[in-house]
Amino acid sequence: MVVVTRIRREVLTLPAARLGADNPLPPLRPLDEVHRIDDRDREEMPRDMARQLGLEPLAGLLPVRVRDGYGRTREPRRVEALVIENDRLRATVLPGLGGRIASLLHLPTGRELLYRNPVFQPANFALNGAWYSGGIEWNIGATGHTTLSCAPLHAARVPAPDGGEMLRLWEWERLRDLPFQVDLWLPEGSDFLYVGARIRNPHERPVATYWWSNIAVPEDVRVLAPAEEAWFFGYERRLRRVPVPSYDGVDRTYPANSPYAADYFYEVPDGRRRWIAALDADGHGLVQTSTDVLRGRKLFVWGAGPGGRRWQQWLTEPGTGGYCEIQAGLARTQLEHVRLEAESEVSWLEAYGPLGAPPGGEWTEAVREAEGRLASALPRTRVEEAYAAWKPCADTEPAQTLAVGSGWGALEVLRADWKLPGTPFPESTLGEAQAPWRELLRTGSLPEPRRVRPPGETLVAPHWRDMLETAPATPHTEYHLGVAQWHAGDGAQAVRSWERALPLAPSLWPLLRCLAVADQEAGHHERAAERYAEAFDDLCRERRDDGEVWTAAVAALGREALEALLRARRTAQARALWDRLLPAVRQRGRFRLLHAELLLAEGSRAGARAVFDEDFEVADLREGADVIGRLWARLGDEPLPGRYDFRMRPDPV
Repeated sequence: MVVVTRIRREVLTLPAARLGADNPLPPLRPLDEVHRIDDRDREEMPRDMARQLGLEPLAGLLPVRVRDGYGRTREPRRVEALVIENDRLRATVLPGLGGRIASLLHLPTGRELLYRNPVFQPANFALNGAWYSGGIEWNIGATGHTTLSCAPLHAARVPAPDGGEMLRLWEWERLRDLPFQVDLWLPEGSDFLYVGARIRNPHERPVATYWWSNIAVPEDVRVLAPAEEAWFFGYERRLRRVPVPSYDGVDRTYPANSPYAADYFYEVPDGRRRWIAALDADGHGLVQTSTDVLRGRKLFVWGAGPGGRRWQQWLTEPGTGGYCEIQAGLARTQLEHVRLEAESEVSWLEAYGPLGAPPGGEWTEAVREAEGRLASALPRTRVEEAYAAWKPCADTEPAQTLAVGSGWGALEVLRADWKLPGTPFPESTLGEAQAPWRELLRTGSLPEPRRVRPPGETLVAPHWRDMLETAPATPHTEYHLGVAQWHAGDGAQAVRSWERALPLAPSLWPLLRCLAVADQEAGHHERAAERYAEAFDDLCRERRDDGEVWTAAVAALGREALEALLRARRTAQARALWDRLLPAVRQRGRFRLLHAELLLAEGSRAGARAVFDEDFEVADLREGADVIGRLWARLGDEPLPGRYDFRMRPDPV
């Protein structure tokens, strides 16, 4: 039998920043979510859309950790890749970085169909921090970029529906506790990459779920989709219906025509084929289509303003062309989540390939012509047939392991004895992070740490919280129980658990920090500042070295403590804490910005200005954050320098 798809390993060498260690502090604060809307916007929405906008929004990130240990120093680094190709297309997949398709090359013409980022530069765009731009990413979990953006996925060879080979990617998504898979294959002679995707809910209760496939393409294109209207979400944080292609006298289907970052969620009529394309001035580009389950289509633009341009430069190399994103999801908009019934699944098939069609001129004609060209290249019936052929293969067990993801899925399968054909989570993948929870499952007792180090991750799902409730009440168990109770919304009980642990705990700073966060959330900022200062003192006494793990703890707690002390106007204590930070931590951009704020609090406007003049980069600057601009405005009336301008909205009038 002829093997119609070839899968091989490859090592890419590209300028890349190190990811660094994760933040060891449990993320107790509410989710920093920019996609919020005014309730009055719901009044004119379709009922299903309004309902899904309010379906189980996440309150926080637990049990996932924040990834903020990366910097902006890029050096040549090796990145493991898996390449899938036939005689028409070559797809390069990064299993260790979220399973992203970094490149989709059309071999007969030599055209790259995606925006291929020439560097790996993490930035604070994922729900939990680290994310990078370019290619096709698989977003599952909740509104925003997935927590798996820079995480390893399991990968394996699997027999394809046509007898060739298929690349399977899968993992356990921890925010919603759901396993998912992505199967990629290239039929012989096909100009289209097929992607079969499935999310399963093994629980005995319904779960809110979310999926968007985000496709980065060069921004000098026109984006076409079968829609006359779109739901527009921009800097005003309003979700409103607008005409397509033009409103306010401007054709918004050309990304360069939008002055600020914006989302356009196209209203594709029921019964119409689901597709979206990005075509350059010569009529060449990429088209994505799918079965109807993947109903949503979207255009994201950075905007032509200085802030949008700065973000684009921030995510890649100077001189690199900009990009926009075309996207496809389970709902009309990314502000919605869909209900996945108990012990059920949702699945669909996508196809990606080249399209040639004239993009310019009148909208209806341009869409009609592109749709006709797509129908000739890949009939809608062929997509349906490919989906039907793939479905029986979705349960096929992998033939050869190519990459290994996390052990969290194995822990959940071990706990519940779930049968998940096609996506094995073997016990061999359990690691150090899962070891104490495996022991809790086996013995009913959470083991005490064997050496002094920052506490490990906390599992917060109801079944794990129940086990913690009945486990022996050691200080270590009380700490984790408090985190789980906090996540469940029982703040008072969480505080009691942390306070019970304090008298006997060998390590005080993790508990004091949790209590400080609880104080802040309750509005007790003076007491929070006191507890933060005490926690940092305890951490400095306990710290064993200046290696990556302890440095991450010093940076994480030091930042929160500095911010709390400055907020409480305890300038002298903030200065004393600053002086105890590790030198390597003080040099980070985030701490240079905090130092400028400290100097300003001490009355040294000139010193704060000098920090800006010396130049710094806040590697983990959050999408949409204007903290740099606000501090600069306190220093004088000069315009914000372009290197610090990340504003994604106009200044208030």
